[in-house]
Parts: sequence; C-alpha cells; structure tokens
Amino acid sequence: MTESAYARDYRRAAAEPEAFWAEQAAGLHWHRPWTQVLDVSQAPFYRWFAGAEFNTCYNALDRHIEGGRAEQAALIYDSPLTGTQKTFTYRELRDAVARFAGALRANGVQRGDRVVIYMPMVPEAAVAMLACARIGAVHSVVFGGFAAPELAKRIDAAEPVLVVSASCGIEPGRVIDYKPLLDQALELATHQVARTLILQRPQREAALKAGRDVDWQQAVAAATPADCVPVSATDPLYVLYTSGTTGKPKGVVRDHGGHAVALRYSMKAVFDTDPGDVFWAASDVGWVVGHSYIVYGPLLQGCTTILYEGKPVGTPDAGAFWRVIAQHGVKTFFTAPTAFRAIKKEDPDGKLIRQYDLSKFKTLYLAGERCDPDTILWAQGKLKVPVIDHWWQTELGWPAIANCHGLTPMPVKPGSATMPVPGFRFAVLDANGAAVKDGDIGNVVIQLPLPPGTLSTMWQNDQGYRDNYLSRYPGYYLTGDAGYRDTDGYWWIMSRIDDIINVAGHRLSTGAMEEVLASHPAVAECAVIGVADAMKGQLPVGLVVLKAGVQQAPDAIARELVERVRAQIGAVAAFKQVAVVARLPKTRSGKVLRATMRAIADSQPHAVPATIDDPRTLEEVGAALQTLGYAKTQP
Repeated sequence: MTESAYARDYRRAAAEPEAFWAEQAAGLHWHRPWTQVLDVSQAPFYRWFAGAEFNTCYNALDRHIEGGRAEQAALIYDSPLTGTQKTFTYRELRDAVARFAGALRANGVQRGDRVVIYMPMVPEAAVAMLACARIGAVHSVVFGGFAAPELAKRIDAAEPVLVVSASCGIEPGRVIDYKPLLDQALELATHQVARTLILQRPQREAALKAGRDVDWQQAVAAATPADCVPVSATDPLYVLYTSGTTGKPKGVVRDHGGHAVALRYSMKAVFDTDPGDVFWAASDVGWVVGHSYIVYGPLLQGCTTILYEGKPVGTPDAGAFWRVIAQHGVKTFFTAPTAFRAIKKEDPDGKLIRQYDLSKFKTLYLAGERCDPDTILWAQGKLKVPVIDHWWQTELGWPAIANCHGLTPMPVKPGSATMPVPGFRFAVLDANGAAVKDGDIGNVVIQLPLPPGTLSTMWQNDQGYRDNYLSRYPGYYLTGDAGYRDTDGYWWIMSRIDDIINVAGHRLSTGAMEEVLASHPAVAECAVIGVADAMKGQLPVGLVVLKAGVQQAPDAIARELVERVRAQIGAVAAFKQVAVVARLPKTRSGKVLRATMRAIADSQPHAVPATIDDPRTLEEVGAALQTLGYAKTQP
C-alpha cells in the first residue's frame, strides 16, 4: 500500500526533523545559511535555524517582486464599515512598508527595539507590522478593543520606544476614539513612551500632543525608504500577549526563521493554498490568526490576502462574507465558529448564500474555539465545500491538529480537529503523567522539541515559560486543554484545563475579570465562570459576595460591576451578568469550586466534591444562576 503524503510528512518530521525542516526552509531566502537546523544546547529552550541570518519582510514582499509577482495583488483592503476598497500589488505594498520603515527609523526605532501597534483593521496595521520586521524591530500588536488599563499593561511589559495607533476605529453605527484610550494608557503605564505615530482617519481626527505625537502621513512623506536588515533567524519577530490565569498577560515570543518556515509549510500542507491564490482569514491583526494568516502566512506563500474591516452580519447583512468571497475570488476562507453561528441565526436557510457566485471557493477552515457539530454540518450543507475544524493556540502560532488538505484530505468527524499536523507529536496524560488509553479524556500535551514557528519563550520571562508550559510534565509542552484521541487516531479537544474562557474566539482570563470585580468597595469576594453560549461559545458570568453592612441595592452594584469590567477589560469580554450570592462554594482549604459551578450553570451532571466545605452553597449558587437564565436543572 502506497504511503499517503500526510503519513510520509508526519513520519519524516518525527523521525528526521532536521532534514525535514531544512527541506521546507529551502524555498525561502536566507541572507546567511544556518549552522544548525535545531540547536538543543539550551534545552528546553530550543532554537531552529541557529546561525542563520534572515529577514521576514524580505521573504514576504521583496522576494516575490524579484521572482515576477510585482504586479500581483498582495493585499486587498475591504471595509464595508467605511465603504472603502483598495488593492495593493506586491510592489505597492513593499514600497509602502519600506517608506513607513523609514519613518520608524527616523523616529528613533532601531533593530531590537519594541513597537506597540494599537490599530483598527486598516492596511496601515499590516504595513506597520511588516515595517518593523523590515528593520529588525520587534512588534507587539494590541487588539483595538482592549481598554486603556489592558493596553497600559502591555506597554509596561513590552517597553516600546514607540506606539503606532490611529485616531479611531469603526464599529457598526459608531466610531470608537482610539487616541483618548491611548492617552489614558500612556498615563497609566509606568514605562514612558517618547513618541507615537498616529494615523488620522477621516471619520474622526484626533488632537495630537506636540513633541510626542507625530502624524502618520507627515512622517511618511518626510521618510527615506528603508532596506531590509538581515537579523538572526532566532531573533524575535514579535511579542504577542495572551491572557494568563492570574490576569497578567503572557508575552509569546516568535522568531523570524522558524516562524516563516512553518507558516509557508502550513499554507500548502494544511490550507492547500498555492502562490497566486486568494486567501482570506476573517480575523483581526490583534490576534494570532491575524499575525499568521492575514499578514505573514499568505504573503510568505505569494498569495493575495484580504484584510476585512467588517462583521459577519450587519455590514450590511448575513451575506457579507459571501459577497467578499465572490467579489475577490477567494479560494480558502478561515474564520471562527462564532461567525458562522451568527450567520446561521440570521439566515438559517442560507438564502443569501445563493445570491453569490462562489465557484472559486474551495474550502472553509474554522478555528479559535471548538466548533459544535451542528455548525459544521450546517456550513457543509449550505456551502457544498469541505468544512475543516482545526486546533492551535496563540503560543503555537500555526495549526497543530488539522485535516491537512494539501497533503491527504481525510473524512471529517464533526467535533474533531482530525489529526496532528506533521511536526507535532501529541499525547494525553493523566494527573500523574501516565498516558491514558484512547477514548479517555486527559491533559493534552505535545512532545518536545516543538516544531518551528512555535513560541521560543515568554518575553523576558524564561522562568514563566517553564512554569506555565514545561514544568508539569517534563519533556512535554502543556497545552492547557483537555481532550482525547479516539480509536481511529482522530483528536478531540474538549475544554480548557484552567479558567481561561473563550468568548467568540477570544481567549480571556476570568482572573483578570475577578480582579476588576474585587476592586469594587462593596465586594468581599467573587468568581467569574464561563458558561456555555450558543452564539459566542462561552460568556462570562460573575458571582459576588458583598461585604457585610453594604446598603446599596444588589442590582445597582451588579450594574456598576458590569460597567467596571467593560471599562477595564473592554467590550470584547462580553461581560453582562452578575449574581449576588451569600457565599461561594469552596473546598475546606478555601479553593473556589469553579468547575462545579460551570457544570451547574450549563445544567451538566456533576458530583458534589468530597472536599466541599458546605454543600448548601451549591444550592444557593444554582438558585442565583437560575435567576440569570442558567442552571435549568436543580443542582
């Protein structure tokens, strides 16, 4: 029997990783070749393509211009929110990036410096990222929906020399002023930022502070275009902050060389996308999907990428995605299951789909949270194309479990992300580190060393990388997810081990929300749990115990708490419900029983833990959750 392409790649990546990844790297331009494909000298801090010099921007833009793609569309900006569309060829995008790189340099940015990018979904966001890569600066993109306190945390963590932002972001029916949020964050931050570059959008111009704030257009007009700066392949390309269980952001560090090799491999192996194809990831540059599959992956592969400033519904209707796919000839589309649940709610019969010519559309990919089987089956039935659920994380940077359509398409099992991508070797372990048998749920881990493109460490926190990911199971990376492998070898990722919740594809820390609730003068203690939601996957619900003697009405306190979370975490948290309870259920040692409360809220079977301090507290919480519309069965 002939070995399948998937089986061949998986076997070789496991048995001969250095030879396999050297072959994948051969299609990129290296300013200086590597001395070692894999440097294990500082294990468990592994380094890919050690000794090499590389530039990610050169490989994403200049290489294609020199190879004959100068006039091919590189990036299409499509904004139903502003009624704007613009196409950049590879030459035009390279020229815009080179000029903005010169503006960064003229404003004090040097190789190795950090630049925080706090931008809406406009082409300039991608230009800023690529410009940092061009001159060897390290970018740290912060999602535009984050509130000032969260932005301030990331400024303090990254210690940038400069912040790139815009005057405003656009949402359906409203304009969000970014500049006041940035000003507040800069005041809150301990780290002092000397310079900002501000893109003035016509929908709302911002007041600039003399001596600190520089107008984007003026800076670009005065700039000399910058050439690519070769850097070490192991140097950091970017830092991206992901939520920690304590509420303190974790800075995931991605390198230049391994990142480019992995993303370019994934564009073909996972997404079956060739140079010249149109690829669309409907995400945001503030998330890892935007980094990997709006900006870097498609451009490294020589594709046309789409940067979309809009929503799945409401801009103007639930046919927005089909309009973009038809108009721009999208072959491969990647979005979050949440988007499809919203479309399904608005257009359950798929009538709007039939209004568009989707003949060039070949495959839909879903990730960001586990996709429920109903949504996969609905999408398959309406779109008549393969619908591929796949699994990865901010930390991993590219798909780790997927149906590799560019290698060997496999039958879909709705609810399963299919099989490990070549380079990733998975196991399921119990609490003691023993492997569990197929079909049994346990802690999902990945054998070290991780393949190229994954995090190399946490920013200025090697010990944090050990503590968060490596220490629990020596020799393995702890994903933080629970799941199992079935007897056919398919993998099923079921839930988070910890209390990170997934709201519409955004991983958010319940610990960070609890910190906000606990700061209210009336709150004695609190817990935030993620409850199941048909549209967003999960929604946060707060449970608070008030201090003795509080005179204020509980309903008024609840409203204040919702506003506090919105102000300090951002609207992205979708935090809208708080229940006041007399006590929180705890173990005798004082640990709050969050998992048990989640089960009660979701009306799932649960056992009363043997270590519970007082079982009556579960009944009290169940009654409170019922008033919010959850816990439809009594605990």
